[in-house]
Amino acid sequence: MPITTKPEPEPAPVPVPSPTLSGGGGAAGPGGGPSAPFAVRHRRPVCVVALLLMALSVLAGHDVADRLSSGGIVPPGAESLRAEEVLRRDFRAGRPELVLLARTGAADGRGPDAPAAVAAGRAVARRLAADPGVERVWSPWDAPRSAGWSHAGDGRGVLILAWLRGGDHERGRTAERVVPGVTGRFGPLEVTAGGEAATRVAVARQADRDARMSELVALPVTVTLLLLVFGSLLAAALPVLVGVFAALGTTALLRRLTDVTEISVYALNLGTALAFALAIDYSLFLVTRYREERTSGAALGAALGTALRTAGRAVAFSAGTVACSMAALLVFPHPLLRSIGYAGVTVTVMAAAGSLVVLPAVLALLGDRLDRLDAFARWRRPRATGAATGKAATGEAADEGAATGRWGRVALAVMRRPLVTGVPVVCLMVLLALPFADVRFAMSDDRVLPAGTAAAGVGAALRDDFPDSPAGATTVVLPDLDARARAGELDRYARRVSAVAGVTRVDTVTGTYRAGRLAAGPTPSAARFLPAPPAPPASPRTARPGAYLSVVTAGEPGDPANADRIEAIRDVPAPARALVGGFDAMVADVRGAIGDRLGLALTLVGVSMVALVLGLTRRPVLALKALVLNTLSLCATFGALVFVFQQGHLRWLVGDFVLTGSLDVQIPVVTFCVAFGLSMDYECMLLSRVVEERRAGADPVTAVARGLDRTARLFTWSAIILAVVMVALATSGLVFLKAVGVGLALAAVLDATVVRGLLVPAVMRLAGRATWWAPRWLREKGEPAEPLVR
Repeated sequence: MPITTKPEPEPAPVPVPSPTLSGGGGAAGPGGGPSAPFAVRHRRPVCVVALLLMALSVLAGHDVADRLSSGGIVPPGAESLRAEEVLRRDFRAGRPELVLLARTGAADGRGPDAPAAVAAGRAVARRLAADPGVERVWSPWDAPRSAGWSHAGDGRGVLILAWLRGGDHERGRTAERVVPGVTGRFGPLEVTAGGEAATRVAVARQADRDARMSELVALPVTVTLLLLVFGSLLAAALPVLVGVFAALGTTALLRRLTDVTEISVYALNLGTALAFALAIDYSLFLVTRYREERTSGAALGAALGTALRTAGRAVAFSAGTVACSMAALLVFPHPLLRSIGYAGVTVTVMAAAGSLVVLPAVLALLGDRLDRLDAFARWRRPRATGAATGKAATGEAADEGAATGRWGRVALAVMRRPLVTGVPVVCLMVLLALPFADVRFAMSDDRVLPAGTAAAGVGAALRDDFPDSPAGATTVVLPDLDARARAGELDRYARRVSAVAGVTRVDTVTGTYRAGRLAAGPTPSAARFLPAPPAPPASPRTARPGAYLSVVTAGEPGDPANADRIEAIRDVPAPARALVGGFDAMVADVRGAIGDRLGLALTLVGVSMVALVLGLTRRPVLALKALVLNTLSLCATFGALVFVFQQGHLRWLVGDFVLTGSLDVQIPVVTFCVAFGLSMDYECMLLSRVVEERRAGADPVTAVARGLDRTARLFTWSAIILAVVMVALATSGLVFLKAVGVGLALAAVLDATVVRGLLVPAVMRLAGRATWWAPRWLREKGEPAEPLVR
């Protein structure tokens, strides 16, 4: 059925009055009347206060990078952490935070047990133990071989293990301090450092280098795009100003939060990128609407008032959607996710404040100087005059595209045959989402780093050459079991654990177990599975309760299948309270905590999004449509992430990384909250203008065409600039930031083009009159009722 639009009388051209406010004149000018917005009437105090806040933020947040954590992945109080605490306290065991790999050269046939190597290795161990932050050091030259796990299969490598004092931050500082002095060449030994603490130091350094590199990559391209889309040097500087305002305020708050909670280094990277993305988004929308009003003849104050009443309202609701989406991260107990949530909410509020308060004040000060210094003026098409704008606004001859822009013509073409467009687009999105059905969730370890780093090399050696080392072992701690008096119960429990599918061996004080049977009796070194005697001057008790089991599984540490085995081990009936620890147990705890809170987070995001879109549009069908289409877009993004980062396709396109066959469980959560908020950001821009056109009297088809025509260019440019920033973030050597950058760039481009440009008009056309229906209690005063069906 052909689409027709009802012709409307063409308004007379409105002459543009000569501006009397040059450079933001006094309060008596057109921009300073009593009806002008607060930020316009008090433009100078607002700008001064903004500059003071930025200066104070610099002072408050200058040392934030030194106080950020590269950990925070495991929820506090998780069973794996409690198991590690008991192992350290009672058994002087557990996962070492620092692992030194000492290797001899291929030409040295005597290996690490030669006298020169022994002397050098003991010197390294003594130097390491001398640091006050090191609690204990184990070396193969000063202790038994512990069943031979400390020597590599090729006979050239040995491990030196160190347990560090304090929490994650203190351990990281200790590793940063001691590693340079205990790595390098020592006689015949070449020593490199790895383990959890060394990995965190390497991650923090890599994140800092990546932040500087991404800025160098993104800055020239972003500046060029800003000049192109904003039209002048002064206008292009506005989103930069708002972005700096938001980033500095967020940095200052993160610095304050480090005094009371753990804040991840990822929060600063993502917060900074999000600050400029939102600043560009909001500034572009407001400045464009302000220019429209000025072109149609409005005085400066009136133009800013209209821009804030229309585009500003959309920005406020958009900021609410982004903030609510980011706030969903706060329901998770993981410090990393919570810190990104803190950063996301703060940066959104700051970007909205900068756009709705600081930006209008600066625009009032600039006055008619806004459009000066246009570097692309000679190539740019002249802006429409007031008459041309008025004619386009009527939608006259819109069906033939005579007065409709490119995106408007696309919308009209889609709405002529909505099924022809909508069905293939939905099929494409579903096809992109299919790989997500095969996702295997794990947790980042040293493989988050580039393969060439020392910590990643030590991690690879631990998995390949030292599979039974304490660094990757799974342990089951029975802190209340008297192993001497209840040896039979411990024996039966060890048999049951060894019978769990995927468990290859269990070692404890009563012997070694395989496949549910005792394979070997206890060895002289089996005493290590009992509590260590208390250090003097404590009273020497000879029989303290407690025992633990060392469990070896078929897969390497970090394999998602091992996390599933952890749950099976925890389900085995134990003779006393049992705590399962180790890296695989940490993965299980991270996945379990996310699974426990995921439903709540999704519910909060969904309810808040529907409520905010309802508040903006007062149309229930529009709110539900936005929720469904955004979910479809994000599922396509998740499928692409699995396709690239789990399955390894197109690695050459995103930069090389260590392929693990799994996806960090926190990547989809972070990507969902950030991308969902940004998608709703674009949706609010589009729907606010569509509803505005509809309330102005346009028929449903024309309202959609005009709304898309007026806003698609804005959020498409915003998505392109965001994609540039996120692609620069994707140049990071850290797989976590690389995946999040790629995911957000893809989500933004898909959402701003395929979803908003094609799928939204098709769905709104298919929904017909139901799109505009609103119950009585949602309609504004005096607004006529829309029929649910024609």
